[in-house]
Amino acid sequence: MPRSEPDGEPGLYVAIGASGPKGLDDIQRLLARLPRDLPAAVLICVHRPFDKVSHLREILQRHSPLPIHLAQDCERLLSGRGYIGEPDAHLCLAERGLCGLIADPENLHRNRTVDVLFRSIAEHAPGRFIGVVLSGGLDDGARGLAAIHEAGGMTMVLTPQPAPAMGMPENAIRYDGPIDFIGSPEAIAAKITERAREAARPC
Repeated sequence: MPRSEPDGEPGLYVAIGASGPKGLDDIQRLLARLPRDLPAAVLICVHRPFDKVSHLREILQRHSPLPIHLAQDCERLLSGRGYIGEPDAHLCLAERGLCGLIADPENLHRNRTVDVLFRSIAEHAPGRFIGVVLSGGLDDGARGLAAIHEAGGMTMVLTPQPAPAMGMPENAIRYDGPIDFIGSPEAIAAKITERAREAARPC
């Protein structure tokens, strides 16, 4: 039997981090290229104002073959689904493949929410796992991606673009050195699909 099936226990956890309008566009492009039956759980973190109503789930669902769920604390994550947190409750992976939400009504984590998600994946993912850094300003995700690499996971980063300032992809590459895969959102989606199907094959 395969190690993972849609709506079953994931054989692969994919954590994606981005920020800003360009990062949101990257996520939409990546999700659009994932198959509906992807044998993986996809956890998505985008920087958002913590004190405003968010329509992120609806926006992502327009482009995603995977159903996008607003995660609930202690919910079991399932294969073939995408998950997001609330603006003031940050998504992470807890023990035994459960979802975790870190309440942050005072906005203490600010622009470090991608690192929070990535570090939780490195600590708690029971099987194969991937960290993906897409567009965004500053360096959130760089340290978390290094933790994923150190824990034996696969790291992927958007191809850096010429820009006046270092952004999330550039900082991730500089901080952790060699990255397993660098490419466009579409190329990253193809590599995620390939790895997820490898992970789902019978032992």
